[in-house]
Amino acid sequence: MKNFLAMIEALRSDGPYADLARKLQLFGQFVGSWDVEITNYKPDGSREVVQGEWHFGWVLEGRAIQDVWIAPKRSLREISKGVTGDYGATLRFYDPKIDAWRSTWIGPVKGYVLPFIARQIGDEIVLEGNFESGKSRKWIFSDITSESFKWRAVESDDGWLTQQKVQEMSAQRKKTEAD
Repeated sequence: MKNFLAMIEALRSDGPYADLARKLQLFGQFVGSWDVEITNYKPDGSREVVQGEWHFGWVLEGRAIQDVWIAPKRSLREISKGVTGDYGATLRFYDPKIDAWRSTWIGPVKGYVLPFIARQIGDEIVLEGNFESGKSRKWIFSDITSESFKWRAVESDDGWLTQQKVQEMSAQRKKTEAD
């Protein structure tokens, strides 16, 4: 346990790296814990709704944001038998060379390693990636406030002539114990 805590202490940071603080707020605004309602759209047209949790934090001397996404949320794991479960982590950092964010999702349940490039487009944050399966994906944060946001995943296999909605989430910031 001692080695684990040393690793967490070395990883975590109290805030953004000062020289990039303004640019880092694109994802820094999400730092904290969120309750999420997830709608999974299945290929047969059916839907599955799952309650999840999403945690964002500053890492690597404040130069990056890491998140952990869990569905169903840990408190519901035992009573959610039969629900498609998933979890993973994303590491995001701003790259001044491309004036954008590099973001990689690691999903051990399904064996995913998905790299994206993220930018603000209008009032949304759009992450775009192309993968060996021939599918292009966009993950989009929208309707962002200090207490809530929406997220959706869409994909296309024909250069965005058509697209399919894969997943949507509605997030609400968790209240801290001090609230």
